[in-house]
Amino acid sequence: MWVFGYGSLVWNPGFDTVERVIARLPGYRRSFCMRSIHHRGTPETPGLVLALDRATDTACSGVALRADPARADEVLAYLRERELVSAAYHETRLPVMLTDGREVEAVTYVVDPDHAQYCGGLDLEEQAQIIARAHGGRGPNTEYLFQTDVHLRELGLGDRDLDWLVRRVRHICG
Repeated sequence: MWVFGYGSLVWNPGFDTVERVIARLPGYRRSFCMRSIHHRGTPETPGLVLALDRATDTACSGVALRADPARADEVLAYLRERELVSAAYHETRLPVMLTDGREVEAVTYVVDPDHAQYCGGLDLEEQAQIIARAHGGRGPNTEYLFQTDVHLRELGLGDRDLDWLVRRVRHICG
């Protein structure tokens, strides 16, 4: 079983992997388009987390993580508890292209644009203001942003919008 990671799964998958390969998912982009009311915010002060948002003529770069086949059911149960906490994602299996040329089907969590937590189209300044102030059950929203940015850059997958958000959030937070 393969899992596609594009945000926190890149740096905190929460399960052991037997293989980890940089991958691309066509037809989607990484975006701070989901309000977080559990992990990085609260219902009163939602944070923002990354989600896969459908987009034509683009692809999202991330990592494909292969779970130990003997633990696939356990990993899937863990991911469902973690990712589907508020049903804002659809769990789906999509083809991803690995940098070594293979194409694999990966479990992927795609945002539901009809869900109340979906907030696509926020400008970067509004995203920065939200991220700078939110805090949830897994910690500050800033940590999520900073960790994701660092780990994507280490993999050579830097993201211009994330870089701008990091600079702006650091400025807001002093």
